[in-house]
Amino acid sequence: MEITQGVRFDTLGLSQEMLRALEKKHYEVSTPIQAGCIPPMLDWQDVTAKAPTGTGKTFAFGIPIIEHIDQDSDQVQAAILAPTRELAMQITSEMRDLAQFRPGVRLVCLYGGQPIGKQIDALKKKPQIVVATPGRLGDHLKRRTVRIDQVQTVILDEADRMLDMGFIHDVTKILDQMKKRKNLGLFSATISREVMDIAWVYQRDAVEITVRADEENKPDILQYRLEVNMSEKVDTVERILEREHLDRVMIFCNTKGNTERVAKLLQMRGVDAQCIHGDIPQEKREKVMARFRRGELRVFVATDVAARGIDVDDVDAVINYDVPDENEYYVHRIGRTGRAKRRGAAYTLVSDYPGLVRLNNIARHTGNTVQPVKFDEAGELVPAEDR
Repeated sequence: MEITQGVRFDTLGLSQEMLRALEKKHYEVSTPIQAGCIPPMLDWQDVTAKAPTGTGKTFAFGIPIIEHIDQDSDQVQAAILAPTRELAMQITSEMRDLAQFRPGVRLVCLYGGQPIGKQIDALKKKPQIVVATPGRLGDHLKRRTVRIDQVQTVILDEADRMLDMGFIHDVTKILDQMKKRKNLGLFSATISREVMDIAWVYQRDAVEITVRADEENKPDILQYRLEVNMSEKVDTVERILEREHLDRVMIFCNTKGNTERVAKLLQMRGVDAQCIHGDIPQEKREKVMARFRRGELRVFVATDVAARGIDVDDVDAVINYDVPDENEYYVHRIGRTGRAKRRGAAYTLVSDYPGLVRLNNIARHTGNTVQPVKFDEAGELVPAEDR
């Protein structure tokens, strides 16, 4: 079924503790994906949910999970699998917010790149909810440091991305160990062949929920294209930051080298900028991301893979330093702004004709309107001729 509207949280039969947690975050009305998923998941039904990035998927499965947890039990009762450590950490943070008035609910986050001993110590505290990347959960299962045979709810978040990244064998091995499973939620921006295969094997009479990126749910994002020489790109970024008075910005590059270069050049111009990519040590990446989430870092430069799962509601703008290689990357990038009913902006810098062709193709295939603009003599952004 297709859901187009949210509902008031206090009409969903949620506990007082949960309503208090939502009220503390100033949430009264759900998003459509939450309205569609919370009731069937509370009833222990399987759910397959297709929804764009930034529509509130974590709360859609997080609320029913926390409502179901038996605080007096030491068993793992819910497992949430995510494709990247960043997304796993983000989910854990949001789930902790939801559980803040249920002190007996314990969560653990398991991912690669962190000492396994530290995670084993956390598992000794008997968490009821495990959020994990499939590879690291598999490592713990082999070591017998965690048991999942009593798990009742399983979630695969960003299921399409997880299966695209080659985790399908890890995921099926994990699902096969959960004999007491009552419901499985698949959350995905696209329903790929692999997602359908998992659904067919592991779900029964799943409730299918689709939230389209229509005008109500589509983020309000003004999209611009600036044609500049390669040598002028960093100057253009600085002008955008200053002229548009942007306080919190994400810049996307296609390569690790470009993220380092852009961050350094901006720092030399006095801009508070940091970058992350796959080669930066995990501890440093986490510190940079935490600063950005807290609003202490003005500019965050990243590659597409490194930035997955970073959910920040009030990013003023996204700047595509490089035109993305994939249509999907463009959608994910610009989806970081224009959230929570705020208007956002996305600026894409184009420095050659192939880049222009690629951006025009992306706009056509994703249904986005990208307006050509330029800086006039007074330094203001004004419409430019299209080509």
